[in-house]
Amino acid sequence: MKQTQTESKRYEIPPREGITVTHALIVADLEPSVAFYEGVLGGRILRKGSPTVIELANAWVVVDIGGPPTDDKPTVTLQPPGDFNQVSSFMNIRVADIQACYEEWRKRGAQFLTEPKDLGYEIRCYMRDPGGHLIEVGQSKEDR
Repeated sequence: MKQTQTESKRYEIPPREGITVTHALIVADLEPSVAFYEGVLGGRILRKGSPTVIELANAWVVVDIGGPPTDDKPTVTLQPPGDFNQVSSFMNIRVADIQACYEEWRKRGAQFLTEPKDLGYEIRCYMRDPGGHLIEVGQSKEDR
């Protein structure tokens, strides 16, 4: 069986020094979430499987299914969101042109809660990924 370029290529999530923040998302079904981050948001898959690692702009998203406690997290069970309307964490994507991103990502299948809203200091809207994770999309106002 021939390996794809993504599968055969070694990946390395920086840094070689200092720190890098990587956001891990626990989902019930990998395929729709991976397709969303690659196809809708334009991410690049660095490693496919469980977990899947996606380079997204200047950050990395790790998408994986849940699991029981492990030796390094002995009391923690990883599970996808249960109630999509109760959130304790969300991803925030800052963009240069929110209207252009909103239109393009909607055409690619993104499900937004509302259209972009001008709040005076920024323009902002929210969407969900297929796993139910909330994503804020915001554009800073130039006068701030």
